[in-house]
Amino acid sequence: MNTNKKNLFVTIAGRANAGKSSLLNALVGEKIAAVSDKPQTTRTKITGVLTKGEIQYVFMDTPGMHRARNKLSEHMINTVSETVTGVDVILLMCDCTKKISENETDLIKNISGEKSKVILLLNKIDLLENKDRLIEKLAEYSGLYDFEEIIPVSVLNGEGLDLLMEILEKYAGNGPHYFPDDKFTDQPEKVIMSEIIREKALMNLNEEVPHGIAVTIESLNEREDRSGTPILDITATIFCERESHKGIVIGKGGSMLRKIGQDARADLEDFFRIKVNLQCWVKVKEGWRNREGMIKNFGLS
Repeated sequence: MNTNKKNLFVTIAGRANAGKSSLLNALVGEKIAAVSDKPQTTRTKITGVLTKGEIQYVFMDTPGMHRARNKLSEHMINTVSETVTGVDVILLMCDCTKKISENETDLIKNISGEKSKVILLLNKIDLLENKDRLIEKLAEYSGLYDFEEIIPVSVLNGEGLDLLMEILEKYAGNGPHYFPDDKFTDQPEKVIMSEIIREKALMNLNEEVPHGIAVTIESLNEREDRSGTPILDITATIFCERESHKGIVIGKGGSMLRKIGQDARADLEDFFRIKVNLQCWVKVKEGWRNREGMIKNFGLS
């Protein structure tokens, strides 16, 4: 029995579109969190696991901080509050190209009472033409909280991530590995599948529709084709909030739904390493984001 095992629980928190899910995917080395340029892409806590030698890192991605507009938003904000409690390290992720928001200052106030070590990540440094702006940002955020570390990063380019891991290593404490060493997420297969499909819907649809989208996996079946090649049959339902949105999701002659399906199938095949036959259907659930029962059914409460 290895008595030298260590673990570290890390919450990734911050404003919407700061790059939290991209960071989780980069650190774990697998795409387990949906990524898009639409705010509120992440709706629940997503756990990523990375085991390096004796240390097991457990990263928890959280929804972006925002003002609650419906019951789903309330659940998302509660998820952030719960996930920053009792962890070893909080990574506060900020977009260094944007001004400090009220949501960020509220989040900093909330975590100031925690015993966790707080590290500030200034992301998107690759987008800064004037590097003096980075120094200004460092000063602005330092005035709000006494961070353990401040690390400029570019998740897109991988810049600063090795340094981040070096720093996180020193905070690991003695303790068991709570997940198998070869596991990289606690997300069930169906959840990963539905998130991949929802991500493609987010990427392809206009601004009005995506926030009202939810995806469920109705059936899974693995079989072999005539040549003996394994095929995974997946049937999914895309839910939207309005009848008018259903037509947008389907598109003229089914063109949009086909595009979403094609994009999702490519990622599903890459992730699960198997040929995929994906069938997508579209249904309407009026105002589901304000219906507790539906939020629970979609696994978002």
